[in-house]
Amino acid sequence: MGAVAGLLLGAGLCLLLWATTSPVPRRASSGRRSADLADLLVQAGAPGVTPAGLIGACATAGVVTMVLGTALTQAPPVAACFAVMAALAPLALVRARARRRRAALRQVWPEVVDHLASGIRAGLSLPEALAQLGDRGPVELRPAFRAFAADHRATGRFGDALDALKARLADPVADRIVEALRLTREVGGTDLGRLLRTLSAFLREEARTRGELEARQSWTVNAARLAVAAPWLVLALLSTRPEAASVYDTPAGVAVLALGGGCTAVAYRLMVRIGRLPEDVRVLR
Repeated sequence: MGAVAGLLLGAGLCLLLWATTSPVPRRASSGRRSADLADLLVQAGAPGVTPAGLIGACATAGVVTMVLGTALTQAPPVAACFAVMAALAPLALVRARARRRRAALRQVWPEVVDHLASGIRAGLSLPEALAQLGDRGPVELRPAFRAFAADHRATGRFGDALDALKARLADPVADRIVEALRLTREVGGTDLGRLLRTLSAFLREEARTRGELEARQSWTVNAARLAVAAPWLVLALLSTRPEAASVYDTPAGVAVLALGGGCTAVAYRLMVRIGRLPEDVRVLR
């Protein structure tokens, strides 16, 4: 028993020493958030804007609104409320544009898959089938496929050109198509045409179902957004009168604004979570 107790004590001490001396693994959450924000900018049609640039625009909008609001209302708490909204406005605009563009591209991805299947069935190589989408594919996606063709002509490396294409498109459907083509190129196979036809049918059915759901819930979501914005519109109108704005420049007024802001944020998040449809994520980034 004494030997077993000694071994257990030694093992415990070794584990403690290992836990205290091992380097702490770095968390990749910040890098993941930056990558997600970069994908969002690409999906919004603004690939030239960096995540840092978007954050800077948010900060600038908040500071400018804070200064102007304080000068106009003479009530810093009221100005701070609208400064927070202004700071979130650029991000909200990018999200809205990305959502609209994803909805538009959702209708054309089946056409892209059909073009690829037709080209492969006609005997084109995989690079040629992708490159011809720069001339015959959907107008929204032609620049990305033209850039792919230019990359492949310049380097001759199909894998690197595919990686660049994925980064330009930043779309889960594009990721699936690209990885299917890469796998076919590397290991071969005769089922690519069948795979593309199945994917095309699936994408069309998904677009039809999602379109019906979005049409049914759009009026509910818009009404909820109007209900969230209405109290702050009233506050903006009241703040044009100095005597009304000065009411909120007190501890009680600050508490009312903080409570109203918290309720608005919670209600909006609940509305978004309840009405959110499942979105594809880039698991093949």
